Amino acid sequence: MNNPFIKTEKIRFKHVDYAGIVFYPRFLEMLNDLVEDWFEEALDRPFSKIHETNGIPTVDLKVQFKKAARLGETLTKKLWVINLGGASVNCGFRFEDEQGKTCLEGEVTLVNVAIAENRNDIKAEAFNDDMKAKISSFII
Repeated sequence: MNNPFIKTEKIRFKHVDYAGIVFYPRFLEMLNDLVEDWFEEALDRPFSKIHETNGIPTVDLKVQFKKAARLGETLTKKLWVINLGGASVNCGFRFEDEQGKTCLEGEVTLVNVAIAENRNDIKAEAFNDDMKAKISSFII
């Protein structure tokens, strides 16, 4: 894998269920956090600025839960680009435990959208050349 975006996250009490393992919706929140961090830290396009005029909704999500993650463990979260379209980006992701074993993996497709000032109209909007160049650096 060339140039994945990598972040770590400690599994906290807020992430787990009664059995002490990550409750599956928390994994999806962690994925969203990873995407948000990628846009801010690597693409220089923080959500606080994007959402003034645009959005980047998830339009497709494929997830496989491979192994439980437990309270107190630290996950390494990786994200990379599989395909970059005009207004969409298909990313792969993997969350690994401290031994490098995969806990979660999958793909997420995001679409850049323009949002009308009245917030009622939303339509796909192509990434500009600068953004395409930044995203392209994460293609595997």
